Amino acid sequence: MVLQGYGLTEACGFISIEYPEKSVGKYGSVGFLAVGIDGKVLNVDTQEPLPPNQLGELCFRGPNIMQGYFNNPQATELTLDKEGWLHTGDLGYFDENGQIFVVDRIKELIKYKGLQVAPAELEGLLLSHPDIVDAVVIPFPDDEAGEIPIGYVVRSPNSSITEDEVLKFIAKQVAPYKKLRRVTFVNSVPKSPSGKILRRELIQKVKSNL
Repeated sequence: MVLQGYGLTEACGFISIEYPEKSVGKYGSVGFLAVGIDGKVLNVDTQEPLPPNQLGELCFRGPNIMQGYFNNPQATELTLDKEGWLHTGDLGYFDENGQIFVVDRIKELIKYKGLQVAPAELEGLLLSHPDIVDAVVIPFPDDEAGEIPIGYVVRSPNSSITEDEVLKFIAKQVAPYKKLRRVTFVNSVPKSPSGKILRRELIQKVKSNL
């Protein structure tokens, strides 16, 4: 049996785990809070608590949370608040049953006219298309919106899918502000040896060509 979980170094282990005896896990969930751990989701801009199914910063508190970073009080102050809550920098939400979903990193968010667009959400939708084998979404500077989401897509072999078809495929599934504004077809997506998308590297490369 394979179970999903979620943890951080700052939590000295795991934060959440799936409990087969408790409930059937949902696709994409990292399970329920471990015993003794409290969790909440905060609005990224206002720091106000959010209700279930609302995307924000995941925060946790419990006996396993670190006391701070060694010899780095500034980083500690930015990560741990005065009430002991660990601000993870991870973007996610709790559903109505308490299952946790981790969507992206806050620093990866695209700000379109002040609204937040999570690249990972759009990448997941792109990868659900049978003619797409890989994809990455990054912000692109825009005078009116601040940033717009654009995609770099790897077609499957022998596919002839067009940019317009990809744009329409995404537009049907997301709110208007989340729509991709441009798609470029590439042979591969830059990744580290471990398979992590090198999003920042691609962003710098695009900016240097402006």
